[in-house]
Amino acid sequence: MRATLRLGTVAGVAIGAHWSALGTLALLFAVVTSGFAHTFPEQPTGARVAAGLLAALLFLASLFAHEIAHSVVAKRQGLEVEGITLWLLGGVSTIRGEAARPRAEFAIAIVGPAASLASAVVFALVAWALAAVGVGQLWVAVATYLAVINVLLAAFNLVPAAPLDGGRVLRAVLWAIRGDRASAAVWAARMGRGFGMALILLGGLEFLFGFGFGLWWLLLGLFILVMAGAEERQAQTGAALAGVRVRQVMTPDPDTASGGLSVEGFLGEYAVSRRHSAFPLVDAQGRVEGLITFNRLIAVPHARRATTTLREAAASLADIPVADPEDPVADLVPRLAASADRRALVFSTGRLVGIVTSSDISRAVALHLPRG
Repeated sequence: MRATLRLGTVAGVAIGAHWSALGTLALLFAVVTSGFAHTFPEQPTGARVAAGLLAALLFLASLFAHEIAHSVVAKRQGLEVEGITLWLLGGVSTIRGEAARPRAEFAIAIVGPAASLASAVVFALVAWALAAVGVGQLWVAVATYLAVINVLLAAFNLVPAAPLDGGRVLRAVLWAIRGDRASAAVWAARMGRGFGMALILLGGLEFLFGFGFGLWWLLLGLFILVMAGAEERQAQTGAALAGVRVRQVMTPDPDTASGGLSVEGFLGEYAVSRRHSAFPLVDAQGRVEGLITFNRLIAVPHARRATTTLREAAASLADIPVADPEDPVADLVPRLAASADRRALVFSTGRLVGIVTSSDISRAVALHLPRG
């Protein structure tokens, strides 16, 4: 989930909001304002609108606090945190890598609900303080609402079903008990799929009969179902690739090309006689400077192919995942998936020794998946 609006940095973590977060803000505002209209009909419309907007904004802030807690603990466990993005169905922390131990996994997962409960306590104290000093009941209701909804948020996230925090907790516990991380992840993901289907069923019934937030439950259930399925596949892939090294899947000694060749010259004289679809580029000293693929070649307009060099059309070395022959393939998979060209270059003692494609990974998974 990419942020479309950057909001700054907290504790070294970039935070932002996706445009769909406006839907969350609008829904919260509408629900809270409508509730206040029934509970406090004597209050001016402007006051109820201001209270509803304040409640919606502070709840979004508490969502950020929940995700920031995840990110801070993840960074303390040595993981890389790309950022936090708020979107339609809540917040998401983009964390690269996996915890090394069950205890670290547990700590990263449990701190989110703990942060929501802490927010609930803060808002409850604020409600008590406002009531004690005689502030209007409308504003006491805002703080009370925020305390209650943060308790509900913590409880919902503790459901033992991936990708919810409770699913991560379940995965950590099963991992610690069984000593098998992949199996634990699969079971947590399957619980998530079951929970997602239950939410879809609940949402469908509510939507058909006009009760509650049927459409919201449908969307949330679909999201959980899709994400849980993706996590299960990822866990199975990780299990299949356990112990497999990059050298076992790479194509050794890949064909290279000079970065100074024109696209037209390369397509006419070299590409047709070579069976590969990607070529590392080297300069006059033989140093690797990029990677050219057929997709990038054919993207160059015909009128410019004679004057465009491979170097100009290629992906730079900084944009290509690199690996060592002894690196675990499982560690390379997420970096390969995140790259535009789905290829990685393999270096040993500074020398190019191989190339890995997504097809190589798929082949390795197929060969190492348990039968039956």
